[in-house]
Amino acid sequence: MSTPPPIRQLSEGVVNRIAAGEVIERPAAVVKELVENALDAHAARIDIAIRDGGRTLIRITDDGHGMHADDLPLALTRHATSKTDGADLLAIHSFGFRGEALPSIGSVSRLSITSRVAGGEAARIRCDAGDLSGVEPAGHPPGTTVEVRDLFFATPARLKFLKSERAETQAVAEAVRRLSMAHPQVGFTLTDGERSVFKARAETGDLFDARRARLVAVMGRDFADSALTIDAEREGLHLTGYASAPTDHRATGQAQHLFVNGRPVRDKLLVGAARGAYADVFPRGRHPALVLFLDLDAQRVDVNVHPAKTEVRFRDAGAVRGLIVGALRQALADSGHRAPALGQIGSLGNDAAAPSFAGGAGRSQYAYRPPAPLAHGVAEAATAFQRPQSELNVGGWAAPETADTEAPAEGDTALDYPLGVARAQIHETYIVAQTRNGMILVDQHAAHERLVYERMKNALAATGVARQALLIPEIVELPPGTADALLAETETLMKFGLVIESFGPDTLSVRETPAMLGTLDTASLIRDLADAPDALGDANALDVKLRHVCATMACHGSVRAGRRLNLAEMNALLREMESTPNSATCNHGRPTSVALSLAEVERLFARR
Repeated sequence: MSTPPPIRQLSEGVVNRIAAGEVIERPAAVVKELVENALDAHAARIDIAIRDGGRTLIRITDDGHGMHADDLPLALTRHATSKTDGADLLAIHSFGFRGEALPSIGSVSRLSITSRVAGGEAARIRCDAGDLSGVEPAGHPPGTTVEVRDLFFATPARLKFLKSERAETQAVAEAVRRLSMAHPQVGFTLTDGERSVFKARAETGDLFDARRARLVAVMGRDFADSALTIDAEREGLHLTGYASAPTDHRATGQAQHLFVNGRPVRDKLLVGAARGAYADVFPRGRHPALVLFLDLDAQRVDVNVHPAKTEVRFRDAGAVRGLIVGALRQALADSGHRAPALGQIGSLGNDAAAPSFAGGAGRSQYAYRPPAPLAHGVAEAATAFQRPQSELNVGGWAAPETADTEAPAEGDTALDYPLGVARAQIHETYIVAQTRNGMILVDQHAAHERLVYERMKNALAATGVARQALLIPEIVELPPGTADALLAETETLMKFGLVIESFGPDTLSVRETPAMLGTLDTASLIRDLADAPDALGDANALDVKLRHVCATMACHGSVRAGRRLNLAEMNALLREMESTPNSATCNHGRPTSVALSLAEVERLFARR
């Protein structure tokens, strides 16, 4: 038998390099840590300079309160910090409280820190791959400059994992932009030695207005002008920020910026909540642009989950998710119908969205409450669209036989409606409407599909999911251990119309199924639910099937392309679109209307 190796105490240098592997993954991580230190020092201006994507040089200069000469050696010692005494790690109000960043950076690079407090003398200290020099006098204004040269020269293997200079520069810029959004009162500059990569002046005034002004510099004016404003509060949680309009979607989630108590985070809970809120209006595979700030008591969130501090853990994750989903859905419902301009419509993929509904007892307090005329039952709505086309009133709008089929007069107030007044129908598919300052094209089928779908959602929320009893209960055998997981969620599944009972070891008896699903492969449905036990908490797997049925019924029960409408029917369609939530897109996330301003029309004809 071989002798086991002895247990050794690792040297300080090795410990620092191991810590660097957790904290310092790439130049962007170095910039993030150092900028956070500058923000904790209450800097009003932070200048960042990099070269070769941060490989050869990272220099960060701030005008914060600086450090005393005697504190410089201690700043390069692990777990030394001025930001907490360690008595309560659940009450963290600063960024860098772990005391790992500077020694970790110094262990894999050539690091120098020059700092000066107001009224004091400037001093400098150097660290070369973990070897400290003595403190020496230096010239420097109040504040701190940290210079990092030859990153990872002491650990050459890490250099192989870095990407191209351009990719690393973009990662640094993204880190700076994210931090700048949460701190609009601080001015930022980022240069790469040849050009200015990012620049944002310090904003003044109210924090909400300052953040919007910073949003223009980071996300662009188009997003800032079209974004929905978010401001919601519940149970001590306060959510503010900006979110995509229903027609503004992206191919990736890179434009999602989430902050918890001013700290940029990438949290699966928050991202998932945003995805759920937009599932009803976006095509499948598309993502919203978001800038959301969640503020809550520091005791209710743990930011000490990971050394990089990009992950957090909430004490009440359900309340946080509910607030985000509810606030975003409320903003989408309250936004009204705003027809996007041609350039504001995100390019669509080939996949259609799977719409969702907020039904049952778990409805959010933010859920949209439609006007009374829209509250039709499911059966009534389904019956209305089974009538012959010649007898069909558009979506139940009772256009009187004596209705005036002429368009309103030019000065009519209908021109001031968001969707204006109908003037014509072209190709028996598109409605042409005139507004006070332009024109709008409406896809009649896509628009009516959304209206029918929203009615069905309201009916489902009011009456619940109807169940149908099986004449002969279906017996389903499952893999060992999975039947118990389903039985534990019996009450949840019952809300969605599925009634199950135990029928022996690893066997279930299905007695009732959702009536909306009609005749279905019950065994396959049960097995699908059993394969995804984590989704049973909100019955997501079954919810997807119900959403698909709702969308299919709405699609087949809507005014089709090729159906000729009179002006009364067209105007009735426009008015209900204006009062229906999410009507800017159909159930599959496609736009229902497009706006063209009079100025754009005149430019087409070289009139301006």
